[in-house]
This record gives sequence, C-alpha cells and structure tokens, in this order.
Amino acid sequence: MNVRIHHLFVSPGHNFFGRHGQAAGENPTLEVPEIMCRAGRGIEGDRFFDYKEDYKGQITFFAWDIFNGARQTFAVPELSPGSFRRNVIVSGLDINALIGRRFSLGGVEFEGTGESKPCYWMNQAVGPGVEEWLRGNGGLRAKILSDGPLAVGAAGLVLAQMVS
Repeated sequence: MNVRIHHLFVSPGHNFFGRHGQAAGENPTLEVPEIMCRAGRGIEGDRFFDYKEDYKGQITFFAWDIFNGARQTFAVPELSPGSFRRNVIVSGLDINALIGRRFSLGGVEFEGTGESKPCYWMNQAVGPGVEEWLRGNGGLRAKILSDGPLAVGAAGLVLAQMVS
C-alpha cells in the first residue's frame, strides 16, 4: 500500500476536551516532523500522554482527503490540518476500516478503537456545519501497542487480525 504521513501534531494542553460550557483553551497545536509513541501511554509531549490507564485515544489519525474536502466544501483554503487537533494526517488507507483492527504503521503497532467523533467545537475551530459534515469521518482513535517513532513521509502499513 502507498501510505503517506503528511503531518504530525502534538498539543501540550486541551482546548476543547473537558471544556463544555467554557471558552476554548489556547494551547497551541504544534506541527513536528516526528513523534515518539509509547505503548499504553500515548505520544510524548501530547496532552493525552499518560492521561489514564488503557485510554482508547492515545493517538488519533485523520484522513488527508477529508481534510482537503473540508477546505473545499467550507471554502477555507487557508485551513491548517492542525485545526482538527488530530495527531497523524495520513493518506493511502481507509481509516474507518481500521476500527477494531490491529495494525502497524511505520513499524509502530496500534489498535484502532473507534471513530474520533467530531463535536460542536469543530464548528468553532473550522467553520459552521463542520461537525455534521464530519460525522462518520472524524478520524480514528487508537491505542499504541509498541514503542517507536513515526515520521512524516512514506510509511509501511501492515494489517493484523480483528480485535474481538
């Protein structure tokens, strides 16, 4: 498969998560050329690192084509892929097909745990109507099963068994 990691992001703090009824936070989303994944813990330097034991959103993936579709649909050509606050922006794979599967990307093993469901904050971060538009395509939440780096560029994908 021709899989490519286009962007990698970390954020040291929460802007939306756990802030219902409050103003959005102002923590930056930092684009980096490489992230260090830690099994069962998350991404070093990210807001969900060591968040809680067995957390199902230790890392998030977002499809490059959905990002580009949002830019076009909502007429925001200057939109940054970091606006969605997902960690890995990737092309060449069906993200939704990874829900309930173990897989490795760039030599790091993951377990897809569910959709990274969009919430009402997306309407503020990107534009009105984005939350509804993203339903079913909000990205992938996953657990990290092995330590290792992920870097921007071509990345090998290996699919493993479905998780019961």
